[in-house]
Amino acid sequence: MDGLLAMIGMEQAGSLHGAMDVAAGAGSAGGIDWQLYATLFLNGLSQASHMFLVAVGLSLIFGVMRVLNLAHGAIHIAGVYVALTVLSWWDNWWVALLVAPLLVAAFGAGMEVALLRPMYGRHPTYVLILTFGVVLILHDLFKIGWGVDYKILPEPPALRGAVELFGIVYPVSYLFSIGAAVALGALLWMLLNHTRPGRIIRACAEDREMAASLGINVPLVYTAVFTLGTFLTAFGGVLMGTLMATSAPEALETMLYAFAVVVIGGLGSLGGAALGALLVGQLNSFGLLAVPEWNMAFMFLAMALVLVLRPRGLLGKGGA
Repeated sequence: MDGLLAMIGMEQAGSLHGAMDVAAGAGSAGGIDWQLYATLFLNGLSQASHMFLVAVGLSLIFGVMRVLNLAHGAIHIAGVYVALTVLSWWDNWWVALLVAPLLVAAFGAGMEVALLRPMYGRHPTYVLILTFGVVLILHDLFKIGWGVDYKILPEPPALRGAVELFGIVYPVSYLFSIGAAVALGALLWMLLNHTRPGRIIRACAEDREMAASLGINVPLVYTAVFTLGTFLTAFGGVLMGTLMATSAPEALETMLYAFAVVVIGGLGSLGGAALGALLVGQLNSFGLLAVPEWNMAFMFLAMALVLVLRPRGLLGKGGA
């Protein structure tokens, strides 16, 4: 795993010059730059796939419920730890990929019913304080249950190794992560735009009182949306935990990336989450090549520019 990370993972492997040497050495005459930049682009897509699954859940929850869940990053990390436990039970990564997000989603449903539902109608500050408290509780639970050292999930045999893609040798696990994010994004878009449950969700997002007057069980819809959002971020956590080592304190960094993505793309917008994740992923990947010491600064600079020039985000709706 470390060899593959050093070969393609600029940020993940933590070695800029080593990754550049490998990318350059793999190229043929006249094609060195193309292979390097293509590798960086794929690295950006891999990062974007993780950030999308976190940000789209956060954006979906806010877009429908108008709740900003500060515990979303911790729930993302919870996916990794729960997957480790599931692996200890069944020793099957594919089972963990499905079961761990479902278990985390069940926790999300309980959190919405027991903690968030009584907060509806109150000032948003109450929800922020409450969800921040959940972050602190989860952080301590992670340390008690799984320790403080970094954890990484073992790759399944089907995802080990690398394949050649247009002359670039790239790990199968990274390509799977990208494909899984695209597939989940497409399924979510179809759910929201081409199914009856999706129309009900959009109706509750537009006007909660009107939806309730039409007989829609709005609290149940909110629970379902929050559960779906936690499932998506936990699913992304399992994928991320397979590609790189993870620890509990990274929940804060995860939230920073998620906020940057939704601010750039537009909070409450599915397309905005996808666009924001793509832009942030590429900024991180190419920014590491250009100015490694200022890598994260490019992301926050882009976020600041969007806030100044288009406060609702690139694809956000007015008044959202």
